[in-house]
Amino acid sequence: MITFLDLHKINDRFRSEFEDALQKSLDTSHFVLGKNVLHFQNEFARYCGTKHCIGVANGLDALTLILKGYIQLGKLKKGDKIIVPANTFIATILSVLHAGLEPVFVEPNPETYNLSADTVTKYLSKDVKALIVVHLYGQLADVLGLKKLAEANNLLLIEDAAQAHGAKDNSNNKAGNIGDAAAFSFYPSKNLGCLGDGGAVTTSDSELYEVIKLLSNYGSNKKYVNDIVGFNSRLDDIQASFLSIKLNTLDEDNRRRREIAREYLRDIDNPKIMISNHSQDENHVFYAFVVEVEDREEFSQYLTKNNIGWLIHYPIPPHKQKALSEYSNLSLPFTEQIHKRILSLPISPVMTEVEVKTVVEVVNRY
Repeated sequence: MITFLDLHKINDRFRSEFEDALQKSLDTSHFVLGKNVLHFQNEFARYCGTKHCIGVANGLDALTLILKGYIQLGKLKKGDKIIVPANTFIATILSVLHAGLEPVFVEPNPETYNLSADTVTKYLSKDVKALIVVHLYGQLADVLGLKKLAEANNLLLIEDAAQAHGAKDNSNNKAGNIGDAAAFSFYPSKNLGCLGDGGAVTTSDSELYEVIKLLSNYGSNKKYVNDIVGFNSRLDDIQASFLSIKLNTLDEDNRRRREIAREYLRDIDNPKIMISNHSQDENHVFYAFVVEVEDREEFSQYLTKNNIGWLIHYPIPPHKQKALSEYSNLSLPFTEQIHKRILSLPISPVMTEVEVKTVVEVVNRY
């Protein structure tokens, strides 16, 4: 069986280092906001190319705290409209709602499944104050076009980089250092994943950094002294130590993911399987390798029968979820179509060449 994502094999590479880190954590017994968090925050800010990084509890909190931070600074206010991609994980939309803002759902570019300047332009209005750009599946969106659009219209540009750790644009700027602020998730399946939940905000805006630092820790900079109404959203110290260990191999892991993706793109040759265009440069870190197929149910059963793991990112678009029923009447035909047809094939830095070739052979026989 070729598993969709072998987390045991991915993390077992670091077992001895993890055990040493755990032992040190037990010895110091400083489990919250300790030196490991400070160390990782500095490392990850440097890696992304930003001035600041704040470790938080998860990716949803990271996005929510960015929006709450801008509200605290007076750059957003309750009820402002925020452009979001219609095809994304629901957390993107939830962050907007949790902050008391209004999402504006925009269809993606059909070639990349991501937002682009031309897909966004017609949704601009005086009430739109920010744009959340999701680097879906690990591929940077149209960052150059969207950045120009945001600057021309005085919009905040926020990156949902939960799937794009290490992706670079043509100017060598990494995800996390393209917009005004960025949200990351370190969920175990991510290219940089911890052994539980975790997240971070990156930004070079020192004012925003200070506010999010406050918000994430009960609104407090000094124990038992609370300056604003805050939250409890902090990256665990032990998870930060694990992330520092794994950060050392992130670029190499991403290189291996791109290598596998190139093999898939080159060797999968089946008219029933549709693959979107990829530039094959470093703007994609292939968190997921997504294909489209007419009969997904049949194809998924075929893969299972042939011992190939698979996953769907994602089976139901956000506006069709019961939780977001107020948006269910929106007309988003392309988003609805791809959510019925997409399926992710196995891809990870620990896949062997034999496994990659087996996936190709099975897919080509379908």
